[in-house]
Amino acid sequence: MGKFVIKETKTGFVFNLKAGNGEVIANSEVYSTESACKNGIESVKANCAAAVEDQTVEGYEQLKNPKFEVYTDKAGEFRFRLKARNGEIIATGEGYKAKAGCLNGIESIKKNAPDAEVVKAE
Repeated sequence: MGKFVIKETKTGFVFNLKAGNGEVIANSEVYSTESACKNGIESVKANCAAAVEDQTVEGYEQLKNPKFEVYTDKAGEFRFRLKARNGEIIATGEGYKAKAGCLNGIESIKKNAPDAEVVKAE
C-alpha cells in the first residue's frame, strides 16, 4: 500500500506519494505550513480519480478540472501533473522516457493515493 511522506524543507513542507515498493510516484509543491501540506494531500486523495488529458497528441480534447495532464518537457520526456478542481497543480510526476511509463505512474497514483497513510519523514 502507498503512503504520503511529509518532509520539512528549508522553505516549508513537501510531500511525496510513495508506492508500496517505496518508489516515489508523485511530488508536491512547497507549502508554508504542515497543515497546508496535509490539505494538499487530502486534495490529491479527493481528485486522483480524474481523467487524463493527453497534451502530447495533436488536437487533444481539453478536459475540465480535476484532471491529469500528460505533456512533454524541454528534455523530451513525458511528465504528468494533477490539477485540482480550481486548476491548481497539486502533484507532479518525474520525467519518463516512454509515454507508457508516464501513464503507469498515473495509474499507480489512482491505485495508491485514496487509502495511503500519511507519515512524517524521519
